[in-house]
Amino acid sequence: MTAPTVAAPAATTAAGPRPDSAPASTRPHGYARYRLDGCRCYVCGYARAQYDDNRTRAIAYGTWQPWVDAEPVRHHIRYLQSCDMGLRVIATAADVDRKRLQGIVTGRPERGTGPQAHVRPALAAAVLAVEPTLDNLGAATVINATGTTRRLQALGAAGWPQHHLAVRLGMSDGNFGATLRRDRVIVRTARAVRGLYDELWRADPREHGVDSQAYSRARNHAAAERWAPVGTWDDDTIDDPAAFPDWTGRCSTAEGYNDHRRLGIPICPPCREAGARDRRERAGRQAVA
Repeated sequence: MTAPTVAAPAATTAAGPRPDSAPASTRPHGYARYRLDGCRCYVCGYARAQYDDNRTRAIAYGTWQPWVDAEPVRHHIRYLQSCDMGLRVIATAADVDRKRLQGIVTGRPERGTGPQAHVRPALAAAVLAVEPTLDNLGAATVINATGTTRRLQALGAAGWPQHHLAVRLGMSDGNFGATLRRDRVIVRTARAVRGLYDELWRADPREHGVDSQAYSRARNHAAAERWAPVGTWDDDTIDDPAAFPDWTGRCSTAEGYNDHRRLGIPICPPCREAGARDRRERAGRQAVA
């Protein structure tokens, strides 16, 4: 008598049965593959054990926070999108999968789910750390021209003629002059000017084909226009519209105010305020005495 044939059990995952015809997972081995694909290899099992140990320890110390509110993350993503950063660009900058961001912003219609209410803390931290910078904004995005203008003016103060800079940027003299006067520029232009500034700010124009007469004219024009030279800016302030150039190396202090007067440099607003504050303080001390 022939024994009855017994069907082999269907492959299963932590989420339920998986058809034998299902393709093999492409997820790397680890906790996610243990949970979602039912892999029980050594690597996945060890990752699950590590996760459980960390979870137990965090609960014991009262620091267990598996989820955080997704609304601040969603708001930040929308802000980045308003700066012409697409989800793919944001995902690359945050080093996360684009579909995870889609789940936060619009949900996953193919799964029948709406926008997420909660996200993992690590994902939230990664996305919130992304800022719209020249390196990740779209090339045609319009931005504030402050940093671009200051870099071009500083190069002019260093003796670089405007025509020479225009040629290096691939601009006509007219377009270059207009760029100096604009309040807004596109990212492509800002990147080009930043690259040129990084290349030339320490170079002597006279060693790069600029004759002495053109060099002197450029410097005199910059001085007449009160363009701040390279040494008055650093990387933390040159793009900040609220920042002022440090003309003396001690600007915004009473000593800086005195340096302006001694060197014959027009007094900048921070030093004017510092000088007035110092005079008030001295007058107060004299009145007390």
